[in-house]
Amino acid sequence: MERKTPLYDIHVEEGGKMVPFAGYLLPVQYGAGVIKEHMAVRQQAGLFDVSHMGEVLFTGPTALDTLNHLLTNDFTNMPVGRVRYSIMCNGQGGTVDDLVVYKFGEQSYFVVVNAANRHKDFAHMKANLLPGTEAQDISDTIAQLALQGPKAPQIIAKLLPEDQIPQKYYTAIPNVTIGGMRCMISRTGYTGELGYEIYTAAENGPALWTLLRQAGAEFGLIPCGLGARDTLRLEAAMPLYGHEMDDTVTPLEAGLDFGVKLDKAEYIGKDALVSAGTPQRVRVGLVATGRGIPREHQPVYLAGEQIGTTTSGTFAPLLGKAISMALVDAAHSAVGTAVEIDVRGRRVAAEIVPLPFYKRA
Repeated sequence: MERKTPLYDIHVEEGGKMVPFAGYLLPVQYGAGVIKEHMAVRQQAGLFDVSHMGEVLFTGPTALDTLNHLLTNDFTNMPVGRVRYSIMCNGQGGTVDDLVVYKFGEQSYFVVVNAANRHKDFAHMKANLLPGTEAQDISDTIAQLALQGPKAPQIIAKLLPEDQIPQKYYTAIPNVTIGGMRCMISRTGYTGELGYEIYTAAENGPALWTLLRQAGAEFGLIPCGLGARDTLRLEAAMPLYGHEMDDTVTPLEAGLDFGVKLDKAEYIGKDALVSAGTPQRVRVGLVATGRGIPREHQPVYLAGEQIGTTTSGTFAPLLGKAISMALVDAAHSAVGTAVEIDVRGRRVAAEIVPLPFYKRA
C-alpha cells in the first residue's frame, strides 16, 4: 500500500492528480497540466513536494572515512556548508544509487538518496559502516520542498534575510527560520534551473508549502508534479536511477565521471571500475528528426544493427522537440551520427546531439 507524504491533503486541495510513485501517492500534475508547469519553472517558478526522498544522517569520528569508503567522490577537503554529488557502487562497479551529501560538521553528514532506493541504500550503508560511525535513516521525520525557477531568489527573499540564503550552487545553510519553522535550505535542484531545496520537520511541511505559495503568487509560482519534474530533468540531461543507471550500469558508462575519483585510495567498486578500463558503452543525447516520441527501453539502430537502447524519452516543452537519452556502443556515439529508434515497431529517425539538451543562460 502506498504511503502519503505530509503534504498529501494539500495536493488534493490544489487539484493534484495523485498516482503511485516510489511507494508514495504523489501528484503527477495539477490542473494547469505538465506543459504549463514545465514552462512555469523555466520562466517563473514552480514548487514541488519531494518529501518522498530518503535522508540518512551519518555521525561519529569516522563518518568521513565511512563516506569515502562507501562513495565514489572524495569528501576529504569538503568545507562545512557544501553539498557534493556522488555515486554509491556495488563491488562490480554497478550503481547502487546516486545521491547528494551535505556536510553539517566534521562529524556530521546528511545524505539524500532516491526514494525508490531508500531501504536498499540504507541496508548497503549499514552493512559497510566503519567502526565509529552511526547511520540513521531519518526520512520519515522530514518534509522536503523544491522551489525552482528564475524567480525563486525573489520569492525566497520575501521569507529570509540575504545572509540566510545560500548564494552559490551546491551550498547549504543548515539552520534558518522560515515563518517560525526551523529549516535547512540548499541551492540545489533537479530541473536545470536556479532554485532551492528546503527541508523541515514533517509536521511543518503543509505550513511551509502554504507560505511559499503565498510568497510566490505575485511571481507566477505554481505547484508542479512528477510529470514536469521528469520533463525538466530530461531537458537538462540529469540522469534518473532506474533509467540512465542501475546495478548493472557503471557511473562511468552513465557519463558521471565528475562524481567518480579514480585517484582516491579506496572505495567499494573502485577496483572493478579501474579494471574495466574505458567504457564500451556511453550515455548520449538523441533528438528525433522523424515523427514520433521515443520513450525508455527502445532499441537504437545504426545501419540496421542495434547499437544501444534508450533510457528515457519525452517531448521537450521548451525545445519543442522529441528528445531521449540512450546507452549506446562507444564506437558509434559521435555527435551528429544519424540513427533510428524503434518506437513501438516503427523506426523513427534521430540524431546524436551534445548533452545537456538545455542549459540555463
